[in-house]
This record gives sequence, C-alpha cells and structure tokens, in this order.
Amino acid sequence: MQPTAPSTLTKNHKLFEIEQETVGQIPEDQRHGTSGSLVSIWAGMNMTPLTVVTGATATTALGLPLGWAIAAILLGHILGGIGMALHAAQGPRLGVPQMLQARGQFGSYGSVIIVLVAAIMFIGYFASNLVVAAQSISAVFPKFDQNTAIVVGIVVSFAIAFFGYQMVRVTTAIGAYVVGALVVLSFIAIGVSGGFAKVLGHGHFTLVGFSAMVAIGVVWQLTYAPYVSDYSRYMPKDSGTRGAFWGTYVGCVTSSIVLMILGAIVGIAAADANTMGGLDSLVGPILGFLVLLGFALVAWTGNAVNVYCSTLCAITLVETFVRDWRPKFKARLWATIVLHVVGGLIAALMLANFANAFTDFLSILLYVLIPWSAVNLVDYYVIRDGDYAVPEFYRKDGGRYGRWNIAANIVFAVGIVAQLPFLVTSFYTGPIARALGGVDVAWLVGFVVSGVAYLLFARFAPRLARLDRDELAHAPLEEVAP
Repeated sequence: MQPTAPSTLTKNHKLFEIEQETVGQIPEDQRHGTSGSLVSIWAGMNMTPLTVVTGATATTALGLPLGWAIAAILLGHILGGIGMALHAAQGPRLGVPQMLQARGQFGSYGSVIIVLVAAIMFIGYFASNLVVAAQSISAVFPKFDQNTAIVVGIVVSFAIAFFGYQMVRVTTAIGAYVVGALVVLSFIAIGVSGGFAKVLGHGHFTLVGFSAMVAIGVVWQLTYAPYVSDYSRYMPKDSGTRGAFWGTYVGCVTSSIVLMILGAIVGIAAADANTMGGLDSLVGPILGFLVLLGFALVAWTGNAVNVYCSTLCAITLVETFVRDWRPKFKARLWATIVLHVVGGLIAALMLANFANAFTDFLSILLYVLIPWSAVNLVDYYVIRDGDYAVPEFYRKDGGRYGRWNIAANIVFAVGIVAQLPFLVTSFYTGPIARALGGVDVAWLVGFVVSGVAYLLFARFAPRLARLDRDELAHAPLEEVAP
C-alpha cells in the first residue's frame, strides 16, 4: 500500500480561508497555478527596499562605474536565474515543497542540514526586509522610531502569513503592481531632474568589484531556489513545467535587475545619504513620499513569503523525526509566531551595522547553497530525469531514498570545502582569492566541483548514491502511519 501525503489546498482557494495543511503533495485535481501568476509572485518578491539597497552596493561599496555596474547586475542575475528557474520547473511534476524534495537527493536525515540552512536563510531575509522597511519609514516620518517600525512590520506580516498560501500569493502579486508603477515613475523623475548626469563619470572598473557584483546577482537568484517549488507545485503536472520555468525566471530576474539598476543609480547620486533617503531626495518630495511609503508597505506584506516558507522548513524538520505527526494549521500557527519573534529580534540587532552584516550574510549563503543546488539539478535533470517516487518521501525509513544518501552528503561537504581557498568575505579571504586579488569565483568552483563529483558517484558508486533503483524498489518499506 502506497502512503498518500496530505493535501495542502482546498478546491475553493478562498482568499480568507485559513490553510489547514502544510507540507503534503498537491493532488493533480487541485492544481490551479498559471505562469502569469508566477510572474507576479516573483516580481513582487523583489519589489522591496532590500533589492534597491543591494543594487547600490555596485556603485558604493564596490565603486563600479554605472555601465559596468549594470553589466555585472545583468550577468549575475541572468546566470543565477537559470539555476533558480530549473528548481522551479521541478514543482509541477513533483507537487511538493522544494526542501521536502531534498529527501530524494540527500535522504530523509541527510536533508536536515539543507532544510536548516534554508530556514535560517528565510529568517535572515525576513529580518533584513524589516530593517530596510524601517529605514524607509523613518525617511518618510523622521519621528517614527525604527524599532517601532520593525514591530509594525512583524504584525503586518503575521496577519498575512496567518491565512497561508493564498493570502501570501495575492498580497505579493498586488505589491508587484504597486511598486512596479512607482519604480517606473522614479526612473522618469530621475531622468527629468538630470539625476542620470550625476552618475556617468563616477567610479572605475575593477575585476574584484565586477566579480563581486556578479556573485551577488547569482546568490540573489539562488537564494530563491530553496522555495521556488513551494509555489510552482500548484501548476498542472503535465503542462506546467515550461510555464513554471519561464514564469519564475521572467518575474524574478526582470524585477531584481530593474530595482538593482535603480539602486546603482541612487547609490552614486545620493552621495553619503543612505540609499532609501537618497532615492527620496532624487525623485522629489511628493513622489519620494509615495515611493518610500509604498516600498515599506510592500516589504512588510511581501515579507510574509519568507515567514511562510521558513515555517514549511521548520515543520519539515520536525516531521522528519516525528513521522506519525500530521501537521496542520495549529503547527503552522505556532511556528509562524516563533519565527516572527526570532526574525524581529535579529532585525533589531542588525540596525546598528546592517550593510556589513547583510553582505556577509549573502556571501555565506552562496557558499552553502551552491553544492546543494548542483546536487539537486544533476540528480533531477541528468540522473533521474525527474523520476521520483514522491509518496516515499514521507515514509518513516526514507523509503528507497533512505535516511542518508552517502554520496550526496559527501559531495555537499566537498563542495563547501572546495570553495574555502576562494572565499571572499569581510572576516576571511582564502589564499587563492588573495592571489587573484580578491576576485570572487568561489561560487563557480563550488558548483563545478559538486556537479562533477556527484556525476562520478552516480557512474562509479551508484549504490552510495542510492541509484540502484530496480533493487531498491523491491526492498521492504515502512509505511506512513495513518
């Protein structure tokens, strides 16, 4: 008897209906997503002050001229977006959250470290969005305390995440249209005011700065990879794969490029002002007020995505070890409450030194996520061709994928170690990176090493990679308790 994972969505899909289930597979008769909805979701995910602030890094901390900054932004996001969208394309076929699907590559216990890293990442982005939203609010209302703004942001995010997927999806999509219109008006206002003229002669090209901004673009896209399937899993199985890829790619890559280019311009033109305050001064008092207020509100509402996905990760972690547990709304509610409190505390601590803390946070995420991404993509597209027995993800003993995939976990560790000599962070720079003058190629080394190593395991040690499927398919398997 094959176990059936719990459904996570009712057929009505009502906006204010509280989602009862959490990490189960979406039945095919309940699929309702479209590529257009994915475009708006992932465009909305980037319509935050954090994207603009990150783009400003190219022309401020890295000192690039605007032309080279734009080139680095384009290259990084275009490359990273391919990997990210390939993860999204897995959702329609499997119908499960991305981090639960990691059991198919790493085993049920082996995937725990990946799920934990993803949960930490989501909370880090949640806290970062709270900080930049607070900065936007304080720029509009100087007497509004930033810690109070963080509390308000937590309340708004919780009110949305409380209802679950449908509410999160709709509010994020609305944010995409609101901020998208404000961003277009901002470009027009900067052009009319002559703001572009202020930035054309600024900065100078360095390979270090260029490679660092490319790496930031790559990691920006790949940090979405651990949860893109959380939304594309609602696409139809037979017809949704192509739409999931392009809907996610176009929405996420286009919006992040546009807002980071805006940030690069503002970073130069605003001189010593903080990025959001600089944007306010460039576009004029009336539009500046609307832009900063819109950014802050959308950062608050869109932040529910980070909490929603970190909640799924937290539930997945617990469910890994308590397989008789069938988590529903109450589990999601308590996880959401705890994660909001934790994220708020981190945000309060980040206020004092946000820029450096966030840059190092992005770098560390990149180095950890690259080996996971390589293993996932090679296993899914090259080795298994998307052929997974999804019900066995929920078995107590890990099913045919086992509790540990020795090969995948070795490759994950090797991929991280391979990057150490190439690391470039504020607290550590590897010896090869120093020899290269600080040029950041660690992400490329980690991806190639991890992908090739996993292919070698699949070719020469298939049982270590749990790839002897004919034999494993007939092994006795424990079933999920009812």
